[in-house]
Amino acid sequence: MKLVFATNNPNKLLEVKQLLPSSIEILSLEDIGCTEDIPETANTIEGNAILKANYITEKYGHDCFADDTGLMVDALDGAPGVYSARYAGQPRNADANMDKLLSELEGMDDRKAHFKTVIALNRGKDTILFTGIAEGNIIKEKRGDHGFGYDPIFLPSGYEQTFAELSMEEKNKIAHRGKAVRKLINHLLS
Repeated sequence: MKLVFATNNPNKLLEVKQLLPSSIEILSLEDIGCTEDIPETANTIEGNAILKANYITEKYGHDCFADDTGLMVDALDGAPGVYSARYAGQPRNADANMDKLLSELEGMDDRKAHFKTVIALNRGKDTILFTGIAEGNIIKEKRGDHGFGYDPIFLPSGYEQTFAELSMEEKNKIAHRGKAVRKLINHLLS
């Protein structure tokens, strides 16, 4: 089975490829000749995942899945949320995003947060959603060299290491995207 994963993020592509069985082949946007930046104009994570999956299916005719992920911080009323990738503005910059978030949380005790990933699978006329959530806290300084995005400041519940201090295999077992991808795989293989 071949599916397009609608992402330009090489880190996401690598994470997802490590989870998939050999019976599911993933094509990247580059593989299908898609060089444009797919619009993410919805005001929800679910909406952006659906927009991206629909874009590829409609424009390129491929079965496709797309994800969108947000980091929701309780003390900031769920921010950065759907704006996580561009929290500090354009262009996307993970360090600037983390710096802005740490600055906004300065002096706050409530640092509870969760990551939410929604995958939209578009095969023909049906779009099915799969959600993964990872609970944790935002720590006060960046730690770790692995991962991407907010991983250096996100401490998953029950762990002493940030996502950026865990190996990709360890992170994939407990993280939001891994949970959503496993639901997608179970659906595809059933």
